[in-house]
Amino acid sequence: MLDQRLVRENPDLIARELNRRGMNVDLEPLQLLAKKQQHLGEQRSCIQAESNRIGKEVGNLIKQGLNSTSNEIHQLRQKGNAIKQQVSKLEEEEKTVSTKLKEHLLSLPNIPSSKCPEGKNEKDNQFIRSWGNPIKKEDLIQHWQIAENLGLFDSERSVKISQSRFVTLLDQGARLERALINFMIDLHTKKGYKEILPPVLVNSASLTGSGQLPKFAEESFKCAQDDLWLTPTAEVPVTSLHREEIIPLEELPLKYVAYSPCFRREAGSYGRDTRGLIRLHQFNKVELYWFVNANQSEAAHSKITNDAEDVLKQLELPYRVIELCTGDLGFSASRTYDLEVWLPGANAYREISSCSLCGDFQARRSAIRTKSKEDKSTQFVHTLNGSGLAVGRTMAALLENGQQSDGTVSLPKALAPYFGTDHLKSK
Repeated sequence: MLDQRLVRENPDLIARELNRRGMNVDLEPLQLLAKKQQHLGEQRSCIQAESNRIGKEVGNLIKQGLNSTSNEIHQLRQKGNAIKQQVSKLEEEEKTVSTKLKEHLLSLPNIPSSKCPEGKNEKDNQFIRSWGNPIKKEDLIQHWQIAENLGLFDSERSVKISQSRFVTLLDQGARLERALINFMIDLHTKKGYKEILPPVLVNSASLTGSGQLPKFAEESFKCAQDDLWLTPTAEVPVTSLHREEIIPLEELPLKYVAYSPCFRREAGSYGRDTRGLIRLHQFNKVELYWFVNANQSEAAHSKITNDAEDVLKQLELPYRVIELCTGDLGFSASRTYDLEVWLPGANAYREISSCSLCGDFQARRSAIRTKSKEDKSTQFVHTLNGSGLAVGRTMAALLENGQQSDGTVSLPKALAPYFGTDHLKSK
């Protein structure tokens, strides 16, 4: 959420920054709301102070021996009651204005980092670096064809169970998914990440705190009779792990790795990637998440990206790193590096991780602060998140990069101990 102080005092700055995202926003109504809220708060505090003064005066007069039923005390109490009614009225008005202001603020995205490259859409994203040697051959097939040949998953029966865009992993496919999850979690925990297994059902406050609500309500699956949603990513519950808390500065950074099933409607994506493991309504993901002090966030962004890259390196999968331009940033992000893995069967790079610096945007929405023992003042933490990695897409990349002419699939050495062998073969 954007800083109300900036909205009130420097709306032109916010308008310029949102314009970098391609948004033309009139912030004058929002500024008026912010100023009105501030004015009402100042009025209420001033009147409340007078009410407190009268209360103390009444107490002192009684201590001095004045009868509590005296005319002087009666008049003071009447005046105090009238002030309390004024305070109550101001509180109601302030609450109404505050609710409207918050609704507007929650609908606005984060402002881009000054270091984020300018651009309108994905065509303006910038290449940063690449790793590995992409395989390019004419006779390669795509991962879903390999999976069908090896009997790794069943899409048709999954439609009977649920609907399209779901898969049931079978035999070697199920075992490979489990092996990948364990491999990724072990790799990250060895680097100091704390493993957690969060709830899959999350409440509206959690989705709001991380930035999914109200903007992306239509993208998520909601339970009909409860204030619970199927999580679209472990980023949501991990953000709320410290919601409305003050984290001691000495404990930062906090680094978490979390496995979770993820659920997304993928509205607007129909017709794209309808076969295979690339774009499903349910998929597994290992998520990396950092809570850091503000002065640590730039360095942390490089580190969390490198940690996600290391998964691809260990699995011997060629990839490239792309920095998203201002017009292609996600809602909560101020700066993002995308990792795109090479799929030789499709002859294309596909996104497999987004590593985002969110600044204090999510922390402000979730009321997550920090303070040191010496300094009693609090400040919002900065948050970062990145897929480490999306498991289904990783499996797709392994199948296409490891495919052999005899129909088998060679697996990387780092994964063999988890899977039990270094290859997949038909049975």
